[in-house]
Amino acid sequence: MNGQSHFWRLTCFDELPSTSDYCMDACRAGNDVAGLAVLARRQTKGRGSRGRTWLDGGQGLALSVVLDAAHAGPDALGGWPFVASLGFYDGLLRALPAARTHLMIKWPNDILLDGRKMGGILIEREGAYVLIGMGANLVSAPDQNVLARQVACLAQCGDVPDVEIVARHVLDGLTLWSGVWRQKGFAAIRSAWLERAHPVGTPLVVQGGTTYEKGLFAGLAQDGRLLLETDSGMKTIATGDILLMEKGA
Repeated sequence: MNGQSHFWRLTCFDELPSTSDYCMDACRAGNDVAGLAVLARRQTKGRGSRGRTWLDGGQGLALSVVLDAAHAGPDALGGWPFVASLGFYDGLLRALPAARTHLMIKWPNDILLDGRKMGGILIEREGAYVLIGMGANLVSAPDQNVLARQVACLAQCGDVPDVEIVARHVLDGLTLWSGVWRQKGFAAIRSAWLERAHPVGTPLVVQGGTTYEKGLFAGLAQDGRLLLETDSGMKTIATGDILLMEKGA
């Protein structure tokens, strides 16, 4: 990556089943697709993490990008959730600065608005490429009764620009933070991520399969794993669903 926003080749569609599937197919076609960015104004079969479906609430962001997996070195795949969430977070703030006091990153790469999920990231590997899919509720949010959880949309903070403008801000954010990663290493990414995430001391529950751990957020390990202070001592969490709890719960 050359550090300039024109690195990205943004292609916009009125509708796609999945922007990440489109990028996956492009990778499998054997062409040099590093720098491809695909935006859909409507996504009918969006995919979330852990095999979930990403529901389109209408007039949202559905953006996927392709990057060279070797671009950031041997730890590339493990670091991308943090780089991607920083670019995503900062891009949304560039699109609507009034959201600054409302947005927060939840480990490792969900975007929350006033504690409710507003955006998510799906990271996949295909051959020599890393695919990053980003979805955000911009103008409206899906029915939270269907989702069985509280959700939010960016428009709760003000007038949202056209989705293509938002996408370009997010791409600029990705350019910035991937450049920081290359130049300064993961320690700089870790520090910036912590500034934008749920504060140290936040009560958390970690669920994963049969795992259920409750404790206080104690920061990030040097490799980005979550540190959880529990009654039985410090736990290091590599994966799992994170639920933020009210203090005193």
